[in-house]
Amino acid sequence: MRSRTILLFLLTAILGFPMFALAQAPASAPAAQAPVTQAQLAVLQQSVRDAQSAGDNAWVLVSAALVLLMTGPGLTLFYGGLVRRKNILGTMMQSFAMMGLITILWAVVGYSLAFGHGSSFIGGFEHLFLHGVSLSPNTDYAATIPEQTFMVYQLMFAIITPALITGAFAERVKFSSMAVFLTLWSLLIYCPMAHMVWGVGGLLNVTGGRWPCMDFAGGTVVHVTSGVSALVTALYIGKRAGYPHTDMPPHSMVLSFIGACLLWVGWFGFNAGSALSAGPLATSAFINTQFAAAAAALTWTIVEWLQNGKPTALGAISGAVAGLATITQASGYVQPMSALAIGAIAGVVCCFMVFRVKKFFGYDDSLDAFGVHGVGGTIGALLTGLFASGAINAVFGKDAAGHARATGAIDGNWNQVLNQAIAMGIGWVLAIVGTLLLLWFVDKLLGLRLSPADETAGLDLSQHGEEGYDLNS
Repeated sequence: MRSRTILLFLLTAILGFPMFALAQAPASAPAAQAPVTQAQLAVLQQSVRDAQSAGDNAWVLVSAALVLLMTGPGLTLFYGGLVRRKNILGTMMQSFAMMGLITILWAVVGYSLAFGHGSSFIGGFEHLFLHGVSLSPNTDYAATIPEQTFMVYQLMFAIITPALITGAFAERVKFSSMAVFLTLWSLLIYCPMAHMVWGVGGLLNVTGGRWPCMDFAGGTVVHVTSGVSALVTALYIGKRAGYPHTDMPPHSMVLSFIGACLLWVGWFGFNAGSALSAGPLATSAFINTQFAAAAAALTWTIVEWLQNGKPTALGAISGAVAGLATITQASGYVQPMSALAIGAIAGVVCCFMVFRVKKFFGYDDSLDAFGVHGVGGTIGALLTGLFASGAINAVFGKDAAGHARATGAIDGNWNQVLNQAIAMGIGWVLAIVGTLLLLWFVDKLLGLRLSPADETAGLDLSQHGEEGYDLNS
């Protein structure tokens, strides 16, 4: 028994000693870590920049596609559903034509006139045929995305702006005349206005223009110019045959409803994409866009309900579009509660313009391009100067074109409201005078108005030899 105990003790000692010795051994010192070299640090920093650039580039490309979605199918369905059956294809073709014509025009000369170096009123010809527009960033506009991405994103704005005007003269203008007029309008009105507000050295540029204008995503550049030009065309061309005594209801509110929803979704690319980066500024613009659209849809519906006894689908979607047009200028400059207020004001004012002012003056703005976009853009310009938040400006520090904002944080103030009013006034004058001259020129060259017989037959048959619907069904 004793021998077994001694044997067990010896085995325990033999097996346990190595673990005991290992436990008592001092911990070995960690291996010395080599210092990070300048070359390694440079590689790391470049990797971070590449990752940011890839994220920003992806967001802006997606936003460009969303803005194109606003024209086709958004605007084509919205406008196409509001006209009579005999004019649906002709109305849709007007928006679709802009997708082709303006793309070519932009590549040849439009981008250069809007964003090239030139005078304070218009750019030069340095980017003719996209010369020098490369896959590297242009730090004048956006430091983290290729200039070609910036170029194609801005193209989508150039496409939808003239397409908005077609709503004012729907059902009564020749297709050929429309194409020539809007091509010239894009060159002589849109490009100068875009350069003045967003271009390097522009008269109204927020980073150093004579009258710095806060226009984040195109309230003045897009909606004021197109909306005011729409009113001028409606007045110049005259009323549709039979208006206002003949009833001209929309042929398909379902199509218009779908189109309006597509416009709402696409507008996130329009506004949030104008941050030109996938950062907090895009989030701010995204939220403001949603809030303003919802508020305007609600207030327009309530006003119409109180006035006519029923809330209509047409009123609800018109209100949403009015809110979207009005917040465009302010989307990257204001706080969310201010966006709600701007949208609510837009719904009331634009509804009043469509139901009261248009009826009082008797002009035939067929699809209310002026009442929604012209008026929305105008009040949006003024409200941006009033509701601008220095907290947003100080944190994000960039305008829609990607420039660092040299003026620093801007809180709403009456001096800024004055600057906004000056920019808006320049937009109004340019749109009125330029549109009148172009209409006169095209009218003398080709004639604008359809013949009475063609107008009776409708755009689909008279201009395109097709029927969107069987008119006998």
